[in-house]
Amino acid sequence: GVKMERAAAEVDGSVMEGGGQILRVSAALSCITGSSIKITKIRAGRSSPGLRPQHLVGLELVSALCSGSLQGGSVGSSEVTLTPGKIKSGNHTADTQTAGSVSLLLQVALPCALFADASSQLCLKGGTNAEMAPQIDYTVKVLKPILEKFGVHFDCDIRMRGYYPKGGGEVVVTVNPVKELSPVTMTERGNITKIYGRAFVAGVLPYKLAKDMSAAAVRTIRKEIKELYINIQPLQEKDKACGNGNGIIIMAESSTGCLFAGSALGKKGVYADKVGIEAAEMLLRNIRNNGCVDEFLQDQLIIFMALAKGTSRIRTGAVTLHTQTAIHIAEQLTEAKFTISKSEDELSSSVTYIIECHGSGASNTHL
Repeated sequence: GVKMERAAAEVDGSVMEGGGQILRVSAALSCITGSSIKITKIRAGRSSPGLRPQHLVGLELVSALCSGSLQGGSVGSSEVTLTPGKIKSGNHTADTQTAGSVSLLLQVALPCALFADASSQLCLKGGTNAEMAPQIDYTVKVLKPILEKFGVHFDCDIRMRGYYPKGGGEVVVTVNPVKELSPVTMTERGNITKIYGRAFVAGVLPYKLAKDMSAAAVRTIRKEIKELYINIQPLQEKDKACGNGNGIIIMAESSTGCLFAGSALGKKGVYADKVGIEAAEMLLRNIRNNGCVDEFLQDQLIIFMALAKGTSRIRTGAVTLHTQTAIHIAEQLTEAKFTISKSEDELSSSVTYIIECHGSGASNTHL
């Protein structure tokens, strides 16, 4: 049949959270649905508005993945148009050339690669453990097992770790295509059964910092959770790390397979104890709210719920602005319908929310 040229869907890049996430969700959905999008007012409210280098690298990666064309793709640009072609498997490389987050590059590319005709290799370069983004350990230990419930399978080989400000990290992600995504129900929290993690130092930083971060985190968690063995391994990263950095990530697992995390990165002049305590408090806050996903997984699951075939239901703590933004974009660009309902539990006096989604049932036409 004749393909009618449809006008590009217009996405307002300044709405709600108004940041890079709008670019990632809308570019991925454009790629998967095969519909052009025009994103305007990109990061309009931010101190340095328009596209930053890492956002541009992400958009270029998606454009390459779907043999598309990108107009307005330059640093500082406040408007881009992506016209997607056919999603192609194979090897794709994206390099932020800074400490721009490889996890955020994966966030935009992974959904697209799922709808390719064969498996893809994504070589992503930049920061593996960077501020304002999930650490690569979060992607591997929390996001990956939960995405497997949707039928998403990928392998992540961390070849080199890279830290702020230089980056220099490299991960190679192999993504297998899916025919369609399955809906997921995560509404029962169960009990916390395991707490574990890693505290790391790299480069010139002394091993004692790792031990201090770990000990401070364990002490903090112990005040609240007394009965579990907590294993946070202090590590000195040697040959597989580029630059100097330190940080910690702590995971908790529940009896029903829910996963939560708290993490923090060291900064100049900040005591190691403080870094450990920050990560521990973040983890405890996410356990306390009695949801089935933490605040960082919440918004990352929206695109997969929107694409799945069937109804997904996920119990969360307070719904974040990032999540509301992802829902807004997903409803605009797909047939998915979301509802959020509040559920109050008399026993624990905690308030949780159920995010329910009737997915659009995107199917892979190549397979």
